[in-house]
Amino acid sequence: MSHSQNSDNFYDVIVIGGGQAGLATGYFLEKTILNYVILDDQDQPGGAWQHTWHSLHLFSPARWSSLPGKVMKGGRDYYPHRDEVIEYLTDYEHRNELNIHRPVVVQNVNKVSNHFTLKTSQGIYQCRKLVSATGTWQNPYIPDYPGKNKFKGEQLHSAFYKNPMRFAGKKVAIVGGGNSCAQILAEVSQVVEETLWITRKEPQFLPDDIDGRYLFNRATKIYQGKKNQSDSFSLGDIVVIPSVKEARERGEMNSIPPFQCFYRTRNDLAG
Repeated sequence: MSHSQNSDNFYDVIVIGGGQAGLATGYFLEKTILNYVILDDQDQPGGAWQHTWHSLHLFSPARWSSLPGKVMKGGRDYYPHRDEVIEYLTDYEHRNELNIHRPVVVQNVNKVSNHFTLKTSQGIYQCRKLVSATGTWQNPYIPDYPGKNKFKGEQLHSAFYKNPMRFAGKKVAIVGGGNSCAQILAEVSQVVEETLWITRKEPQFLPDDIDGRYLFNRATKIYQGKKNQSDSFSLGDIVVIPSVKEARERGEMNSIPPFQCFYRTRNDLAG
């Protein structure tokens, strides 16, 4: 069956989102007789990778970061740069001739009887089955600390961080204990006057000789119910990529407990 657009925009399956999850879903749908379409709100391929910070590298090697049907270049010990990931995703959707409409912003979804109706920036789409593969980039979560609106400094979610130069010479607090925070802290600490790393609990680092390959394998074991109870590592532990290791050697990877509220100035705190 052809996967071209129907005259009435009615499909067996609609996938919302053209990032990794959406493309992988499309790969398997392409092998069926189902009429499907992937709706992507971006102007070009690459999903959220188009909006990540400039120096980002995967913390898992290329082979462990590949989508079904196409191995990413680089092999077992190469950590692709964001630009290489975007290139890979672009080639992936073209190579597999995936049916993608872009840019299409899904504004509303309703289920009526046995099908879904989607209101979009390009009109109405309908389908029997719907897959949401939108990810989290467009809905960043910022904790609502007391006094947040009093604080006169800049507040920026990591989803909108690009490079450290806008913070050069400033005092910067980075909140969060995951891999993204660790990588951004490592980079920002090279150009700022002072950094504070604020985490709810003490960050846990994987041993230097363990990378994202381990996390993938462990996640698979958990999914299969074969978790080794003697294993002390967590999927949330920080991978010690070269930039994180370098920052640790400079003494930058030390965290402090969370603060309770924001103040406008230090004088307000003293009062």
